[in-house]
Amino acid sequence: MRNLIDLLTLRKENIFEIFHIADEIQKGKFKNFLNGKSIVLFFPNTSLRTRVTFEKGIYLFGGQSILFPTETLDKKEKLEDVCGYLNNWADGIIVRHKNIDVIKELTQYSTIPVINAMTDWNHPCEIISDMYSLSKIRSDFTKDKYLFCGRSGNIGISWKEAASVLGFELSQCCPEGYEMEGIQAFRNIKKAVKGKDIICTDSLPANILGDFKHYQITKEIMDMANENAILNPCPPFYRGEEVSEDVIASDYFVGYQFKKSLLVVQQAIIIYCLMSEGDLSH
Repeated sequence: MRNLIDLLTLRKENIFEIFHIADEIQKGKFKNFLNGKSIVLFFPNTSLRTRVTFEKGIYLFGGQSILFPTETLDKKEKLEDVCGYLNNWADGIIVRHKNIDVIKELTQYSTIPVINAMTDWNHPCEIISDMYSLSKIRSDFTKDKYLFCGRSGNIGISWKEAASVLGFELSQCCPEGYEMEGIQAFRNIKKAVKGKDIICTDSLPANILGDFKHYQITKEIMDMANENAILNPCPPFYRGEEVSEDVIASDYFVGYQFKKSLLVVQQAIIIYCLMSEGDLSH
């Protein structure tokens, strides 16, 4: 068994193993992989895409999903004791929690795989899914040049981790004070997009929208990027804030079909974590 807590715990070959499993799923393999197995999920009520794809993915594999609100992990009971019981009955744990330290603590006491479905620090499954989608529409997505336009947060940090593991070029565009450590930061959005292939964004808290008023990705801005550049905004995105109405309506926006991969990649991650390393015999 293996946990998936952040991208830095993976090697390049691990990410491509997940891609391979996703391809095999679409060929009809692993249909009853979770038959007789139960996966415990801890999700907030606001979760939409991540929860739907994990729950449906478990169902399609013949498994049972048992859902709890995230607050269940914030009770007085120690996580050591929570895991002590769940180890008896569950076959995996999928957690969305603000605090990554809570998920890390679960891995200390769990004898079953733990999957990080999002924290305030990172969002590894989402970025793996995006890279899988990119691998299907780019000749070599690891050779593309990436720009993340937004603040340092869970999406930006996960793209930074992905760049570190896979070796692609990543820079950031943001006002002073919102930088991620260790990567080039641009202040001018027009200069930042030049020479870039993949433009990524994240939604912004209301209290900092004013700081980013000159950093919105528009169709005019995308016209300055490389030929065949694409815009990949992390949902939920908001027209008139980090992205414009016209760019979402343009061919630059990779669209909702791009996120269709989220279902099969979440399934592949479950398989990857439940299987022993190097075992694709199922």
